[in-house]
Amino acid sequence: MQILASVVGISSPTSFEYLVIAGGGGGGSGVSNQSNGGGGGAGGYRCSVVGESSGGGASAESKLSVSKGSSYTVTVGAGGTSSLGGSNSVLGSITSTGGGAGGYGSGAAGGGTGGSGGGGNGSLSGGGGGGSATSNQGFSGGSGSGVFAGGGGGAGEAGNTDGQGEGGDGVSSSITTVATARGGGGGGSSSAPGSGGTGGGGAGSPTGNGSAGTANTGGGGGGGRESNSSSGGWGGSGIVILRYPDNQEDLASVGAGLTYTKSVLGGYKIYSFTAGTGTITV
Repeated sequence: MQILASVVGISSPTSFEYLVIAGGGGGGSGVSNQSNGGGGGAGGYRCSVVGESSGGGASAESKLSVSKGSSYTVTVGAGGTSSLGGSNSVLGSITSTGGGAGGYGSGAAGGGTGGSGGGGNGSLSGGGGGGSATSNQGFSGGSGSGVFAGGGGGAGEAGNTDGQGEGGDGVSSSITTVATARGGGGGGSSSAPGSGGTGGGGAGSPTGNGSAGTANTGGGGGGGRESNSSSGGWGGSGIVILRYPDNQEDLASVGAGLTYTKSVLGGYKIYSFTAGTGTITV
């Protein structure tokens, strides 16, 4: 029996398919004098599932090669607070960039380069430009148009720039065997505020604080409406998901600093990391 077991023994994983999404950017704060916050950009979206897409219109990436006994860092990026960008998510050598923050203040542009760019603010002195995106991770944020703030960029499309301020839509993945959209941009604020993009983007507010992006989607936060006390919605936290065939060994260990679930579905072992940072060992 020992000889037979060694012949038909379960092998260790040699590669992971993955979905690595960073934390979404926070929506821009509303300030006085009719200046409205832009929507936060979605967190960077990187995917290696065959037949699916990464963010920014890129094709799926190559699987992550791994070896038995080796350890790999996993970090789940937090969403950005009001007017601040999100945090990066990591799986070994794969890093997704946190989403850019929405712009705030007179003529302010969306926060710097993010996984997806934050939307520009809207104000009487002129709307700010949209923030830029990281190549192959997301799309740019929408520019403000007069007092109307721009929407944050999503993983699947750019933020809206025509005065409506909708956040860009995210991208759907079936890595968990159930198609789920993630990486939506936050909506910009105005009297007719923009909706969040599909995939967890928060909505802009017509009266005060923007809505938060949905947790574990990397969705951008919605922009806050004109007021010294209003704030943009926080960006949604990111997520790291890996899978490999279910006829291979479990991970040897998962660091105590990580929150995760393990499931066996559709012929795969699937590990979904929803918070924290730590190391996994094959």
